[in-house]
Amino acid sequence: MNDFAEGLAAERRAAVRLLLREPLVTAVTHPDEFPLIRRHSDELARQFGQLLGYRLNVEPGFARLHKAGLGRRSGRRLERGSGAPFTPRAYAYLALALAALVTAPEQLLLSEVVARTRSAAAEAGIDLGEPNRASERRALVAALKQLMAWQVLAEDEGSVDSYTGDSEADALLTVDREIARRLVSGPVGQAVTPDDLIDRAAATGQAGPRHRLRRLLVETPVVYLDDLTDDERDWLRRSQRREQRILEDFAGLDAEIRAEGIALIDPERELSDVNFPGTGTIAWAALLLIGELARRLAPDGAVSGVAVPDGLVEDLLDRLISEHRNAWAREFTEAPDLLRAAVTGLLGQMHLLTPAVGPRGPGPGWTLTAAAARYAPEVTR
Repeated sequence: MNDFAEGLAAERRAAVRLLLREPLVTAVTHPDEFPLIRRHSDELARQFGQLLGYRLNVEPGFARLHKAGLGRRSGRRLERGSGAPFTPRAYAYLALALAALVTAPEQLLLSEVVARTRSAAAEAGIDLGEPNRASERRALVAALKQLMAWQVLAEDEGSVDSYTGDSEADALLTVDREIARRLVSGPVGQAVTPDDLIDRAAATGQAGPRHRLRRLLVETPVVYLDDLTDDERDWLRRSQRREQRILEDFAGLDAEIRAEGIALIDPERELSDVNFPGTGTIAWAALLLIGELARRLAPDGAVSGVAVPDGLVEDLLDRLISEHRNAWAREFTEAPDLLRAAVTGLLGQMHLLTPAVGPRGPGPGWTLTAAAARYAPEVTR
């Protein structure tokens, strides 16, 4: 490959990595990188469609990568600025506000957005109860701020936040209707129920296990063979070396292939939206917990579906709180249940702990996965 071809490949790989990390890229948010996406738009659309079954729209002012999702129980929750998760009410307001803004004028007042959102709710048969209650206003503001983060809305005068404490507060907003129209990825018009929408969005059609496995490899920390169907497991075993080369050329990811499964490693540590190990009380507690679990339950380093004894997670976290009370955030050291939920949630996202599965499905216990072995403390002699 000559220098010119290598340069083109490097530019496309940089654009791919950006879109995987941030599926909505605008000329405002990424003034230096967006021209790169426009320059290679045709080839990028071809690559994403062929390799992953993703659709890429590149417009004069933005690019939107429509990811397909990985099916039920694999989504990531939205969070408010405080880190608190979106409530079901906030999700409802998000959908209603977006539906109202698709046909809104380019500029309008916050009060008009509120009125249009309530009208959309009435049209959809959704009872908002007392819309001026503080809890309702907080949920709506959370939804509008998320739309601001997605560049659908921008504040010209005043602040959306002011509506939280004052139902009479107003602000002048600008709407990007083109982004609003491109924001939703799933086949909403075809779906009958929420579960049907998720299933339809994640469907791979005639691509079979190829798209499904590549999406799993690119979008999740690790893919375990035991979690796959027989057809998927067979395809991955036959294709893993070829896929290793394809995904390295496509996104600059290195494959770590083990008997238990495959993980794609990003040498630049850019593509994961969750850094682990990370900083802060939750990340520190999670790292110490998973290390201690690996040390206790798999001292020889052989971790593959090891059941965590009942109460062990709670006991270890209580001990860690006692040892690190002065260094960790007080909100967690004084609320062990809150810390446990956050820590096990993080370890679950990283596929280091999974819910124990019994005869009737997932239960309250935990199972230590193979990847946890890499966090076991090293023993020196």
